[in-house]
Amino acid sequence: MLSGAKAMVKCLEAEGITKVFGYPGVAIAPFYDGLYDSDIEHVLVREEQSAGHAASGWARISRKPAVCVTTSGPGATNLITALATAYADSIPIIAITGQVSSELLGRDVFQEADITGATESFTKYRYLVKDVKDLPRIFKEAFYIASTGRKGPVLIDVPVDIQKQELEDFDYDRIKVHIRGYKPPKKTGNKQQVKKVVEAINNSKRPLICAGGGVILGNGEKAVCGFCEKNNIPLVHTMMGLGVMPKDHELYFGMLGNNGKQYANRAVDQSDLLIIVGARVADRAIAKPKNLEEGTRTIIHIDIDTAEIGKNLGPTIPLVGDVRGIFQILTKEDITVDTTKWLEELTKVRENTVDHRKFSDQYVNPKTLVKSLSSRMEDDAIYVADVGQNQLWSADNYIMKRGRFLTTGGMGTMGYSIPAAIGAKMCQPEKQVVAVCGDGSFQMAMNELATARVNHVPLKVVVMRNHYLGLVREYQYNTYQSRYEGVQLYDYPHYDKIAEAYDMNYIYVDDNSRVDESVDQFLGSEDPCLMVCEIASEDNTK
Repeated sequence: MLSGAKAMVKCLEAEGITKVFGYPGVAIAPFYDGLYDSDIEHVLVREEQSAGHAASGWARISRKPAVCVTTSGPGATNLITALATAYADSIPIIAITGQVSSELLGRDVFQEADITGATESFTKYRYLVKDVKDLPRIFKEAFYIASTGRKGPVLIDVPVDIQKQELEDFDYDRIKVHIRGYKPPKKTGNKQQVKKVVEAINNSKRPLICAGGGVILGNGEKAVCGFCEKNNIPLVHTMMGLGVMPKDHELYFGMLGNNGKQYANRAVDQSDLLIIVGARVADRAIAKPKNLEEGTRTIIHIDIDTAEIGKNLGPTIPLVGDVRGIFQILTKEDITVDTTKWLEELTKVRENTVDHRKFSDQYVNPKTLVKSLSSRMEDDAIYVADVGQNQLWSADNYIMKRGRFLTTGGMGTMGYSIPAAIGAKMCQPEKQVVAVCGDGSFQMAMNELATARVNHVPLKVVVMRNHYLGLVREYQYNTYQSRYEGVQLYDYPHYDKIAEAYDMNYIYVDDNSRVDESVDQFLGSEDPCLMVCEIASEDNTK
């Protein structure tokens, strides 16, 4: 016989889980006792939200579901933001929460919260375990749901009495998943729709692929790039699609959107065939989708989630399926389209595009910083951008090679980068990992520097410090005539003392002349390192 807690641990072991990120409490204590005898390592974060973000970092690098654990009540509710973040970005996470004893549910007892109800709109599925015998099936289903179709977080809420009850031992591998109403789409897409896509491409003169984060989540980067190379079709991307194609590729034409490249937006406007892949095309990418719909272009929308197709932009040809599978098939099709003139036009537009933004020459230019940092990072390094001006400067100037660019685009959650970088580094310790944040987002998660130090994670963190919540200040500058309210951070904290408190090396840069040598020193440090770069408060993203 096994306790429910031991059964939960056995399920995780069978799924190949080696680390879980969490914060314990009484309602989840039996599970933690079960972990004591397991080879699964528990990583104690300093706040529950960070457990979800760290699991996100691990999941995005491993491309498999990762696990976070919290107790009931405030422990579970603190996790909500991380789950909403993962849901918006389609990250597969298994969230295990403790719950008050079954007979006390609904009586408003100490640390009771209806977490399954609270997370209904931003988890892929939720379970409240009512019978200990259901645990093996529920865990099997949860991992399956999280990792198939459009990926996302699944919550398993386990009352403390269920964790203590016993069930017969079981063979996890023999459990079959049968979920009524959940049928992930086939990988190759509908044959008739694929045929229509081929015909549309052959009839086009100015085809363009717009790649979103779904390409990376679906392991489709090579397939999409191979298709572009075979047919000489140019590519632009959303922020979450950064990394689908290297920046120095001849078919690469940048990030579109209100914070993207002008030449990428021009490419979208001038295309006669727009192939949207793994992107919802939200307001950050295309401010007025109706303008595209009303043009003469053909719009193809390829996504694994039927709900995303047509949500923001009505397609001429919808195609549901797995990105990698569909593009492997399309690459084999007889496509003959001459894009020579189209590519010449796009290249001229790119070469003639002038960036009119002005940056202060008194401090560090954020464009120079990101270019210097990303160009000097190892080819397969992982760059984790937080949210705010730092995110937009990073996405705009990051030099993509063979590494990964992680950020949260759908929810825009500040405080993401440090715990996500910890998860990413623990997943692949041999990779170089750098977290980049502003002084606002840094202060939302700097307590997780303790998590990195205790677990011997040589974390590297860059802080773009401008003493403001920069993106909100910029919005108040543009919208409310510089009537700044509630955005100034002043001169705290003392970052040298923060670095000292967490036994980190410390580098301070306040002018462009020292950026390259400081970045070399920063990346060359074998120990954890905090580099603070002074950015002019008035520097804007556009």
